Amino acid sequence: MRTGEQRRTLHGLAFVSPWLAGLAIFTLFPVGASIYYSFCDYDVLSSPVWIGSLNYRDMLSDHVYWKSLANTLVFNAISLPLGLVAALALALLLNQPVRGRGIFRAIYYLPSLVPVIASSMIWLWIFNGRHGLLNEALRAVGVETPPQWLADPVLTKPALAVMAIWGCGNTVVINLAALQGVPRALMEAAMIDGASAWHRFLHVTLPAISPVMYFNLIMGIIGGLQVFAQAFVMFGGGGPDRSVLFYAVYLFQNAFEYRQMGYACAMAWILCLLVLGLTWLASRGSRRFVHYQEG
Repeated sequence: MRTGEQRRTLHGLAFVSPWLAGLAIFTLFPVGASIYYSFCDYDVLSSPVWIGSLNYRDMLSDHVYWKSLANTLVFNAISLPLGLVAALALALLLNQPVRGRGIFRAIYYLPSLVPVIASSMIWLWIFNGRHGLLNEALRAVGVETPPQWLADPVLTKPALAVMAIWGCGNTVVINLAALQGVPRALMEAAMIDGASAWHRFLHVTLPAISPVMYFNLIMGIIGGLQVFAQAFVMFGGGGPDRSVLFYAVYLFQNAFEYRQMGYACAMAWILCLLVLGLTWLASRGSRRFVHYQEG
C-alpha cells in the first residue's frame, strides 16, 4: 500500500474510531457480558460464580415468571390489534380532504410527544376509582358504582391498552404517509368500474399499504413485549394480584431489586428469543397478505 493510501486509511479509521469504540463499549461488551452472566450466580456486588444452565432451569419452576409472561402476552393480544386498527382508522380520517386537516393531524399526534411518565400520571388521574375523570363522567350519566379500573385485576390490562392506543400518533403518521402513496390510477380505475368505497378500501388501499401495516405489526410485537414504564409508574410493580407484572417489570425487579442479575440476564435472552420467534411467526403468517409494488 502506498504512503498516500495508508494516510487516507488512517484518517478514515480515525474518523470512525469513536463510533467503533462506542459500539464495543456500549453494545458488544454488554451483550457478551449478559450471555456470560446468564450462566452465573451474580448479584452485581460480588464476583459472578459459574452455575451452568441453572438460571434457565429455575425459570421452569418460577410461577411468577410464567405469570409475568402470560400477562405480557395477554396485554399484547389486547393492545396490538386495537392499536393497529385505531391507528389505521385515524389515518383514514386524517387523510380526508377537509378544512383544517393540518390542525387535526397535529392534535392527534400531540399525545405521542408526551413523555411516558407524564402520560402515566395523567392516566392515573383519569382512571382513579374515587375522583377520576372517567368515573366522574360515568356517575354523571347514572352509573352509581363505576368500575375500579386500576384496582380490579380484570380491568388493569385493558386500561393500560387504552392508554397505549392514546399514544399511537407515530403509527398514525406512518399509515398516513402510506395512504398518500396509494396509486391514484388504481383508485380511479376502481371507481370507473363501480367499486364502492368499502371495496376500494379492501381491494386497493389495504394491499397498497400492506408493507407498512406489516412494519407496524412487527414494531408492535417488539415494543409490546418490552412494555415497562407505564406499568412500573402506575402500579409500582405488579399491581393488584400481579395482574400487570409484565415480563420487563419482573426482569427489572430481579436485576435491581432482588439483585439476581444472572437470572435477569437469562430472562433477557429468553425475551430476545421470544421476540425473534414471534417476529418469524408474524412474517410467515402475513406473507401472503403483504404485497410489494414491482419496479
